Amino acid sequence: MNLRNKQNPPKDAPYPDIFDHKMFRDWMRTPHDVGGEDDVPMQFEEKQEEQWELNTYVTCECLAWRGIWNAEERRRRQNVDIGNAMYLGLPYYGRWLLAAARIMVDKQHVTLTELMNKMEEVKKRHD
Repeated sequence: MNLRNKQNPPKDAPYPDIFDHKMFRDWMRTPHDVGGEDDVPMQFEEKQEEQWELNTYVTCECLAWRGIWNAEERRRRQNVDIGNAMYLGLPYYGRWLLAAARIMVDKQHVTLTELMNKMEEVKKRHD
């Protein structure tokens, strides 16, 4: 019995014998790659940045200045590596924060425990 057919595709990466051009394009498309797709009409509105957004921008620029990351690492982490749900569900600077946190932990500048403890401390201070 051949389980590798187009009627019963695998849930993970497809087998090479069913990987056609359309499937390749679908699998390789990143969440921010929306060129040529239909969109709903949207009214453009000027928005004043909130303080947390300005702080995020400055923090991320300082990380770059200190050599923690470069613009390409930041862009890749905040746009490509997060998946559709987070890309579409987080605000723009929210994705910057997520990327900064992931890179700081991945490059072992802070531990995940330290980051979680600091987040808890800030949350209590805010409440």
